[in-house]
Amino acid sequence: MEDDFIQAAAVSEMTGMSAGALAQLRYTGAGPRYYKPTPKTVLYRRSEVIAWIEASARECTSGARSFA
Repeated sequence: MEDDFIQAAAVSEMTGMSAGALAQLRYTGAGPRYYKPTPKTVLYRRSEVIAWIEASARECTSGARSFA
């Protein structure tokens, strides 16, 4: 089940992102890897979406850490 293919709607539900935002990520290449078995079908592998989400983990809100 972890490695099954899911549609963009399921990715939207997992991430809270709209379908349009996911389409923009596909266009820019900034989102999770996706598959296009037909011209109108977009699929994602669940495990790759989870890995993409986990790769975005951050420990602070600033770009650089500052120690005083």
